[in-house]
Amino acid sequence: MGKKRILDVYRAPFPLYSVRVDPKKGLVVTAGGGGASKTGIKNALLFLDVQLVGAHQYSASLLHSHDTTTRATMNMAVADGVIAAGQDGTCCVMKTQFSKQNQGSKAAANAKSEQQGEVRRRAGKGERSGEDGAAAPEEGSHMKDESVHLSVSTLAELQSDLNPQDPLQKVVRFSPDMSLLLTGGTDGHVRVWEFPSLKKKFDFKAHDGEIEDLDMSPGNKHLVTVARGFSCSIWVGNQWALGLKWTETKPEIPDKTYRYLACRFGKVEDQKDALRLYTVQIPHKRDRKHPPCYVTKWDGKSFLPMLTAPCGTEVISTLAVSDSGTFLGLGTVTGSVAIYITFSLQRLYYVKESHGIVVTDLAFLPDSLNGRNLRGDNETAMLSVAVDSRCQVHAVPNASWFPVWLVLVLCGLMVVGVILLLQHLFPGFF
Repeated sequence: MGKKRILDVYRAPFPLYSVRVDPKKGLVVTAGGGGASKTGIKNALLFLDVQLVGAHQYSASLLHSHDTTTRATMNMAVADGVIAAGQDGTCCVMKTQFSKQNQGSKAAANAKSEQQGEVRRRAGKGERSGEDGAAAPEEGSHMKDESVHLSVSTLAELQSDLNPQDPLQKVVRFSPDMSLLLTGGTDGHVRVWEFPSLKKKFDFKAHDGEIEDLDMSPGNKHLVTVARGFSCSIWVGNQWALGLKWTETKPEIPDKTYRYLACRFGKVEDQKDALRLYTVQIPHKRDRKHPPCYVTKWDGKSFLPMLTAPCGTEVISTLAVSDSGTFLGLGTVTGSVAIYITFSLQRLYYVKESHGIVVTDLAFLPDSLNGRNLRGDNETAMLSVAVDSRCQVHAVPNASWFPVWLVLVLCGLMVVGVILLLQHLFPGFF
């Protein structure tokens, strides 16, 4: 598709590291910040109301900004109004609530709206007002009902990484059934808590190095973990089951020239009992030849490799899979965004350097009712955020088809044309 300009739906006053969509509420949550450094860059979670304003165009309004003091949120998991946010070596579990205020309290709510982040603005303008990142409404801005109030409360703070030098949680996931909360970090440990009780269930050393990514299969049967190195492991509970070898599909590639970066389980559309696992492999060391990165599709039950395909020479930075399992999203360190069809691992959509710098996270719009309404007539739509503070929506329009009646008319005209041509060339043929 080549390089083109994608309009920003929102620009934050700080770098963005994570984005998620609440499947039930349809609310977009993005987060980031400047960390503990005293640069004046705040740390916050931003709650956005994203709307489809045309066939393929989106806009966003800031509903609420939740300050996270000196800790930037680097990764998140969101489900049913609950947010698990990775902040340094801590997993902060929060709950969001909506409430409607009556007309008598409306004036008081408006007076506090700047502090609570309820002053809205049309996204993508890039203008800021004040340190809290809230901006005054602009001409043509999409305003929401001011009587709706969003609040965020902390349920618990879990110690998710115990690295003595620089503790950092690198990944957090809810299990598909929301019964477990899983984290991984720089100390190589996987920690699992029961949810919502938050009683710790497992704490085991999964890898010697940092854990880059993890995911849980439906039914909580298998856990897959990716280390910052050459290992990708399958676990049953806290017991190691096997290690994956993606080079079985590419025997010509020498060992230890690529490392695993990310992993995701995905459904198979129209096959209820089928399951797939997707992993991304990037070069262990960069050289002038710019070797390609690879995506591997595995059988999600036998864990046998099914297909490996190159995905360009730009180094991949993040991976996402749609709820239906039909689409796979990739972001790169150079700011490019791509969407692939999981069946064939062929590229369907690509925007070169859509962001100015590394893409930090991706999230497909969910297949829930709110997600489908937001997707509109598009085949799929995916959010991307980056260190450049921008949030974008990448929409893939449905393929255009000729009407059946037009096809029949064209076929009829072709038949008539062939008959007339034969009559002209062979007068005695008919």
